[in-house]
Amino acid sequence: MKTIYNVKALCVVALLGTTATMSAQEDTSKKQNLDREMTLEREYDPTVQDASKVNTLPVIKEPEVKKMAIDYAGFTIAADPQKEISLLPSGNIMTDIQYNKRRGYFNFGGGTYLNLNGDLGYHILSTDKDQLNIWFSHRSTNGKVKYLQIDEKVKAKLNDNMGGLNFKHNFDKLALKMGVKYGYSGFNYYGLPIESFTANPSATETVPSADMKTNQVAQTIRANVGVESKEDAPVGYLLDLSYTNFSYKYGYSKEDDAPTEGIFNIDFGLNSAFGGNQRIGLDGSFQYFNYSLPTGSEPENGENPLFYFDNFASATLSPFYRIEGDNWHVKLGANVMFFSGDQKKFMASPNISADVEVADKTVLYLNAGGKLQANSMYDVNRINRYAYPMERITPSRNWLDGIVGIKSGVAPGFWFDVFGGYKITSNNYFFVPTLAFGDEDYFGSACGMLNEIDTKQLLIGANLKYSYQQLFEISLKGVYNNWTAEYSDKYPDTDLRGKDAKAWGMPEMEITAGVTVRPIKNLSASLDYYLGTGREAKLGSQDVKMDNINELNLTGAYNFNDTFGMYLKLNNVLFQKYELYYGYPLQKFSAMIGVNINF
Repeated sequence: MKTIYNVKALCVVALLGTTATMSAQEDTSKKQNLDREMTLEREYDPTVQDASKVNTLPVIKEPEVKKMAIDYAGFTIAADPQKEISLLPSGNIMTDIQYNKRRGYFNFGGGTYLNLNGDLGYHILSTDKDQLNIWFSHRSTNGKVKYLQIDEKVKAKLNDNMGGLNFKHNFDKLALKMGVKYGYSGFNYYGLPIESFTANPSATETVPSADMKTNQVAQTIRANVGVESKEDAPVGYLLDLSYTNFSYKYGYSKEDDAPTEGIFNIDFGLNSAFGGNQRIGLDGSFQYFNYSLPTGSEPENGENPLFYFDNFASATLSPFYRIEGDNWHVKLGANVMFFSGDQKKFMASPNISADVEVADKTVLYLNAGGKLQANSMYDVNRINRYAYPMERITPSRNWLDGIVGIKSGVAPGFWFDVFGGYKITSNNYFFVPTLAFGDEDYFGSACGMLNEIDTKQLLIGANLKYSYQQLFEISLKGVYNNWTAEYSDKYPDTDLRGKDAKAWGMPEMEITAGVTVRPIKNLSASLDYYLGTGREAKLGSQDVKMDNINELNLTGAYNFNDTFGMYLKLNNVLFQKYELYYGYPLQKFSAMIGVNINF
């Protein structure tokens, strides 16, 4: 069967690639004037930047891909796969909508597996001086999926909700921004409990005991306020204060409470222009992580705590110097970072970027940075909602995250980016199966986190896009990843320190492709394909191969007028079986139909 699936995958890629060879012509369509339109802000996802996005030289413009009326986060997967080998996120529950000058929008869709999607937003104020908007998004599912390892089905439940209010006031020399949001996510740990680390369990084997019915609840409350100077001001400044409160309802089981995490964050920046084309400045951030432990979990008389959550702080200072010419930009700087606690460390990384227009509409670029990854409860939940709720992992140190490439829009309607990158991280972590407690009262199938892994990642890729007069767009992207990993010198098992490890769960090769066609003005059809290969899972002392992520989705949308539209989405039309995390199967073929209303 895998051979058949691979043939299907190759056929899809070949078809998309063949279409992409059509001769390019000038895109003469005009853009809508949205100068006074304010995007309704939803959840900000601080993920790894797409390698194709280099924002320093606007002359090299990527062909604009006009969004469908509705682009929803489908539930063919338990969590949307984040491409470019960043860790897989816990679900981007927000929706990109092609806004017009109406003040509000509403969309609702329903489908198989009891998948439900809903979005509602409204611009209360929308002027040059003041913008105020309110928004709410909902995603839920409640259907049975089948394990890949044994012949059993399990119900996968999810109820994601996020809402917020955002305000911005533009003064003559600065902008005041503030906002608040609340998130509620209910889900069950439906993954296969691992009773023993056996790579090939019998098809007749029954599911070991674990609580896979109780809905865990993760709640997020966040508020922020900040000021920022106008762009290109002689003296630029930024000050943003925020507080995030994150909590789980349950700990080891529904009978146990979990810690609550509070995050105080300050982002600041100050810079000054001189010499006409130069700027010097200092950016920085400070975070303090505070944990409130459940009653009765504190250690007594020198005993070890039931679980380990220490308060700690992290800080980053980034001095820089920036200069630009007619067709080039250079930024030279460094990141100096520190975090406190039992694992306190100092570290430094480069903070440099450069780009130069080497030919007409062709840019050679380089970026090199690094950062501290706090690996807080909130961070981990955003990556994988099924992560074990009672485990705190060591912060990761990203010493280098570099990329170099060349991108060009020299041909009308055609754009390409060829790039390579290298990333060095200490104390990295990966999600791995853990042994179940063997008790139906405990969350025995939650994903474990294997910490203290030092990794190096080399990636090479290319991204091609072509558009023709808004009639169709084609995109094709491929990325090859080579990982090296070893257990750090702080790894708990001293016998494994310094020995080879693997980047468990990470794909070796990724292919992303898409075709959008608009045969008539109000009708559009989109075909999107993703292939991720070469993943492995760690089962005790052995590694097992995971099925490829091989997904083809089809979306059709029709707008009756500027107010009302409908869409139909078919997910996983190749009927593939795969997991994002070992033991967590994803939905096979699913369908959804919905409406979109602008008002």
